[in-house]
Amino acid sequence: MGFFDKLKQGLGKTKNSIDEKINNVFSVFRKVDEELLEELEEVLVMSDIGMETSVKIIDELRIKIKKEKIEDEEAVKKALKEIMANILNIAEPKLNLETKPSVILVVGVNGVGKTTSIGKIANNLVKDGKRVVIAAADTFRAAAVEQLEIWSQRSGSQIVKKDEGADPASVVFEAIKKTKESNSDVLIVDTAGRLHNKKYLMDELFKIKRVIEKEMPDASKEVLLVLDAETGQNAISQVKAFKETTDITGIVLTKLDGTAKGGVVLGIVSENQIPVKFIGIGEQIDDMQIFNAEEFLDAII
Repeated sequence: MGFFDKLKQGLGKTKNSIDEKINNVFSVFRKVDEELLEELEEVLVMSDIGMETSVKIIDELRIKIKKEKIEDEEAVKKALKEIMANILNIAEPKLNLETKPSVILVVGVNGVGKTTSIGKIANNLVKDGKRVVIAAADTFRAAAVEQLEIWSQRSGSQIVKKDEGADPASVVFEAIKKTKESNSDVLIVDTAGRLHNKKYLMDELFKIKRVIEKEMPDASKEVLLVLDAETGQNAISQVKAFKETTDITGIVLTKLDGTAKGGVVLGIVSENQIPVKFIGIGEQIDDMQIFNAEEFLDAII
């Protein structure tokens, strides 16, 4: 099965949620008028896109309908998808890994699939011919380190770890050393994700960033926030919380195959102006791919 077929299959619940509701609206209304637009707006809000983004989309659709004199259902759908694509295509989804070595700092609350995402991203990079080192800097959870070790073996990456409770910044320091010594291309850094203790989280992230800046000042840097699509609107709140702590360069959205809340992608990007770089639609090591807005929208509408 190709990735687009997997994507369509994985996004089946979201498609059923959004597409079915949109089709229901069109089955009731025979003409493109204000009432139809209000119903469409309600569908978008109910599909976890969020109030702010839904209003923005329909406002733009209203203008487009008037300007282009749109009068039929398919043309409205096409216009809707174009507006959504413009929201999602705010930046190049590919990772910025211009220098050798480059750094990817991965953040996110516990339970969103952070460790698994690191393993899958590492696998993608290794398949592209890159040498990867993973820093197991979530030293507060022994399970996270053990899981990362399994993923590093599966993906053909190297791992740097320390005992549970060790200083995360010291793990990163050792990993940077290892990256340079082994002439590796990319260092991926896992971090702790306890948002309920935000002050502590901020302090740890600040220390890790300071080590990276000091030891690799000229390296290309990505800060990826991993979000669980199943949490819907709560994912948008998580973006806002992490933005206070660090400069996020991209979103990794996991568990899209298990939820009808995939519409949240639009709300996340629109409200934060941060691009989605990867989406996960399954448990297998190859089930995480670079985000493509057009393919994503074709799979849900």
